[in-house]
Amino acid sequence: MIKTTRKSKKTTAKPDVAQAEPARTEPAKTASPAPVSTATPEPTPAAKPAAPRTGQVSLELVRPGAKSVYVAGSFNEWKPERTPLVQVDSGRWVGDLTVKPGRHEYLFVVDGQWMPDPNAKETVQNPFGGRNSILTVSE
Repeated sequence: MIKTTRKSKKTTAKPDVAQAEPARTEPAKTASPAPVSTATPEPTPAAKPAAPRTGQVSLELVRPGAKSVYVAGSFNEWKPERTPLVQVDSGRWVGDLTVKPGRHEYLFVVDGQWMPDPNAKETVQNPFGGRNSILTVSE
């Protein structure tokens, strides 16, 4: 007698729900550069010179041999570093300031030494035993 054997095939049922596909990675999109303008830019109008401001004053001190000259007064809270003068000639120092109208006291600071303006038309006694120069600015 001949025996035959049957191999049975196993089948697995596929679910009715679709399986999710693996996630795909795509390169990140970069923003495209801004379009380049080929138009000719319009010329910038020339700046108009500023009208002279009220309270513009010029202080001058002739001090040959000075290495630094500042001015300190009620108009800059007595802080000389805020208002340096510029040497324009050998020994001649000049500073252009914008000061509010009114009466102001001031002193020059020459190489660290405080001194009144020898060209001031008016001075007043200060609490340190010296004299402060007076600067009167009209409107």
